Order: sequence, then structure tokens, then C-alpha cells
Amino acid sequence: MLFPHDKVRDVQDKLIIRVNEAVTSGKNLIVHAPTGLGKTAASLAPVLKYAIDNDKTVFFLTSRHTQHQIVLDTLRDIRNKHDKDILGVSIIGKKGLCLQPGVSKLYTSEFNDYCKAMREDKKCEYFEKFKKGESLSVESKAALEQLKKIGLVDTKETMSVSEMYGICPYELAMATSKKAKVIIGDYYYVFHPDVSKLFFAKIDTAFEDSIIIVDEAHNLPSRLKDLFTVRLTNIMLKRALTEAKKYKYDSIQPILKDMVDIISELADFRDQEQYIKKETFMDRINLITDYHQLMNDLSFIGDAVREEQKQSYIGSVASFLEAWLGRDAGFTRIISKQDGSQERIIMLSYRCLDPSLSTKDVIRNAHSTILMSGTLSPTSMYRELLGFNESNTIEDTFPSPFPEENRLNIILPKTSTKYELRNAAQYKEIGKILSQIANKVPGNTAIFFPSYYLRDLIANEFNELCTKTTFTELPNMTKDDKTELITKFKEYSKTGAVLLGAVSGSFGEGIDLPGDLLKCVVIVGLPLSKPDLEQKALIDYYDKLFKKGWDYGYLFPAFNKTLQSAGRCIRSENDKGVIVFLDERYTWSNYRKCFPNTWNMRTTMLYERMIDEFFIKNK
Repeated sequence: MLFPHDKVRDVQDKLIIRVNEAVTSGKNLIVHAPTGLGKTAASLAPVLKYAIDNDKTVFFLTSRHTQHQIVLDTLRDIRNKHDKDILGVSIIGKKGLCLQPGVSKLYTSEFNDYCKAMREDKKCEYFEKFKKGESLSVESKAALEQLKKIGLVDTKETMSVSEMYGICPYELAMATSKKAKVIIGDYYYVFHPDVSKLFFAKIDTAFEDSIIIVDEAHNLPSRLKDLFTVRLTNIMLKRALTEAKKYKYDSIQPILKDMVDIISELADFRDQEQYIKKETFMDRINLITDYHQLMNDLSFIGDAVREEQKQSYIGSVASFLEAWLGRDAGFTRIISKQDGSQERIIMLSYRCLDPSLSTKDVIRNAHSTILMSGTLSPTSMYRELLGFNESNTIEDTFPSPFPEENRLNIILPKTSTKYELRNAAQYKEIGKILSQIANKVPGNTAIFFPSYYLRDLIANEFNELCTKTTFTELPNMTKDDKTELITKFKEYSKTGAVLLGAVSGSFGEGIDLPGDLLKCVVIVGLPLSKPDLEQKALIDYYDKLFKKGWDYGYLFPAFNKTLQSAGRCIRSENDKGVIVFLDERYTWSNYRKCFPNTWNMRTTMLYERMIDEFFIKNK
């Protein structure tokens, strides 16, 4: 099965068998597979063997570009061990594969419009040089041969070779993918209808000849919902108006002014947000001009503006107007307002509720689709949310391959971050307990809160009582900032330090501290936000479809975030650590049922003694 290593790990063999069963029978697989199983090798080994024997193409989809290298390294090990000539290519978003200066500052939608205009007007020298007539240019052929010799191509190599020959990296990546057996990319290359249609046409591959592996698949529903959500604000409209004045598009200036007034008038209600019908906004526009004609005019002007500058707010307004015409089923429309730093922000949004709108056709047509993650629980939820056919889908849940005695799971039922119970006394008590835990742990501790705001309220008390150095994660940290913080945090592995972060932050899922670098993780409260209108619409929608609105739309996604953060502690069979869930609600039956059934959960108030005993036993 082209397994890349000499030894198969415990439980990993069972995952390999499951993947092989799915792919050889043309079925789908949804598998909860904890950290340490070696999911990448276990999935690629049988899938790649089947793909080579049956002329299929493998798509390995991830949510982060940083995961691409793991797949390339695994393919390299397979190629070396089994002497197979495998061509694999890593691709990222089109914007990330562009040599034009300044495009990194554009939003994806803005870049797509800019790129289209540049190509249609023959102003992109890299695109123009890629082909000569209908054939590849001499430079492109040479670049393609160079990448084929490399064999396993990452995006840095694609960019470097493209720059060397002065051709478009995206087009070169597509040409390389056409020959590749394994393509590593983001979810949207396969699941975004418009992108996938173009992508599969470029690489000359049919869905039925595709085997799709989705890694960290717990991210897929939310990523796809975000992908089909669009927003329009009064700030965008005012910037579009400034743009119209700059380029002297006098005819649309009064209309844009009226649009600012329209959404301000629509936001004249007491609450912060309110549902709005499609026709309500359209009818107000139609009072000043024809809606469809305005959409077309703004689109035309936006393209013209992009000939002068890369970004066009006028074009963004046109895109929103077009999206607003979309279907009602599986979406909700909301108008909201909030105080900004300089003025009140009013937002009109068209929000996707149903990720299966973009997945079910892909799943139905592909040879096999394999979803895997360490927090893909319950698997039935993902099957229903994403539109899998139950009769053609295998579901399985695997235990952790690591010894259970290496991990102490504690539920500490003394405090709560429940919205109604938040007060100064509660924050003080939480800070006291957290300091006691951190001071007891002989090494580094990571503490994850439901939000940065709550973290900062509790941190004041915690910092006074904790005897260890504290590192604080900040929102919107750059990649260099995060690397620097983790590097310094690691230096305290022997004396011990504390990282204060948020469940939904950069380190709640992405941090990886192997070996003795992290001894304890504490999850403070539950990241359950006070339901807003989108959340309520989601709950109602899932209730109508599955009779499980609260679980699918609210509880399970939030709980899986806590499990992701908890998983930062034990990353190998040699790691030993403590995981503490600090909130009385974890003892309630509707929340406790969310823990994996293989976890041995200990509910106690004697947490200091248990932590002492655990680390004495595991010296």
C-alpha cells in the first residue's frame, strides 16, 4: 500500500484498512482520528496505490498552507522507499501565486477582479508570456520541465522558477497540476463551484476520476459558509463615493450618497441587528434607480478603475449587489450596527448557513471523499451537514494511540464563564484557581479562554498570584510575532512559564510543542457566545433539516474548539501532561456527552493534589 515507514503505529493499521476499504469500494469515509495516528501516511498509502493502479488523481486538501510540507515530505518518503516516480504539487490561492507588486494588500475578491481586468486588457506581462498562441511558450515549457524534474513541488519552487522565466506562477502551477498524481491545496479549489469548475478544466481532470482527502475537516463547514458570505457597509459605500469623485464618475455619485442614506435609514431600530428581506433593500434602491442597471454600471466602472489602481470599492459594491440577488434557502440576510473608532458602522450581510450547497455535488461525483480530523465528532453531524449519502459513507472513530496513563483529564466544577454569571468575584476566583494550577505544574502551561476580552479581565488577578513568567497572545499577531513568542516560551520548558491565549486564537489550534515543552493545558469556560441572529438562524435551519439545531448549530462546533485547544498538550507517545476543563458546565450531561468516549474524565475539587501525584508518578 506504499506505506512510507518501516513500522506501522498502534491503531494506524486500522485506519489504513478503513481508508483502503473506502477507496477500493468507491465509498466515502468520515473518520475521527486523534493526534498521533499518522493520518497523512495512513491515508496517502492506500489512496496513492489505488490512484496509480486505476488512473485517478489525489487531492489532499488542508486549511493551512503550513500543512502542505507534511504531505510533500510523506510523498518523498513514499517515493524513496518504493522507488515510485510520483509528481506532486502544492498550490495556494491565486493571489499568493502572483508576481505583480502590491497584490498581497487586496482582498481575494478584489484581486480576482483585478487579475481578470489585467488579463482581458493584456496588461499582465507574466500571463502574456506564458503562452504563444494556443501553445505553451518556450519559457513555459522549460519551466514546466524544471518542475517535473523536481518531482515534489512546493509553492516557493513554483514562484522561483516562474520569476526566473518571467511567466505567471498560477498558470505554471496549473500546468504542473495537469501532470500531477497528487495535488495539495486549499478547500476552495475543489469545493468552491466557480473555482473548481475552472480548476478542473485547466488540469483536464473529471470529478469521477478524483479521490479527495480533506485534512482537519472540522474546519470545512465554517470555511465554506464564510466563503459564500458577503457584506456591504456604509464605510465601503463612502470609500466608493470617494473613488467616484477621484475618477470623475459624476453620474453615480448621488446614487452612492443615496445608498449610504438608505442603509442608515434601514438601521433605524433599537437593537444591534435585525433580519432584513431581500426585497426591502432592493425596493429602496429601485426608488432611486433600476437595481440591475446600477449593478451593471458599477461593475463596468469598477473594471475601469482597476485599470488605474488594483483595488476598487465601486467594484466591491457591484459584487455585493449581485450576491444579494442569491437564493433564500440556506442563507440569511441581516442588517447590523456597531460603534466604530470614528463613526457608527452599519453592515448589510448575506450569510451562508448551509455548507452542503457547495459540497454535496462534489461528494456525489467524486470517486471517494475522505474526511479526517482529531476532533471530527460526532461523525454523523459532518455527514449530515456536508451532504454525504449515508448508504455510501463509512464512519469510524479511533482512540488515541498514546497511553491513557500519560494524560490526566480533570473537570474542575467550581466556577463558570456563563454569560449571566460573569462578575468581578467570579473572575477573581478563576484567576486564583489558574494561578494555583500553573504554580503546581513543573513546566510550561497554556491557558485558553473563550475570548481575549474575558482573558484580560481574569489576567489581572492571575498575574498577581502566579509565580511564573507569563506570555500573552495578542489578536492579529503577525507570523513573525507568533514565532518569536513561541520561541521564547520554549526557553522556559524547565523552569516553567504560562501562555495566556484564546480558544479561537492563533495558538488554540496551530501551536505544536513536542516533547517536554508543554506540561499542562487549561480550558477556561466554554467558547459559547451569546447567540446572535446568524446563530439563531443557523439553529432554526438545522432544526428544520435534522431536528438537531442546538447541537449542530451551537454546542458541538464550540465544544470541538475546546478539544482542539486541549489537544495541544499530548502530541507524541512520550508526552505526559494534564488537561483541565475549568467550568461547572462540563459536568452537565448535555456537555459531558461531547467528550470522546475514550477519554477518562476525572471530576474533582482536589486538583492540586491530583496534579502533584501525576507529575511525581511521571517523573
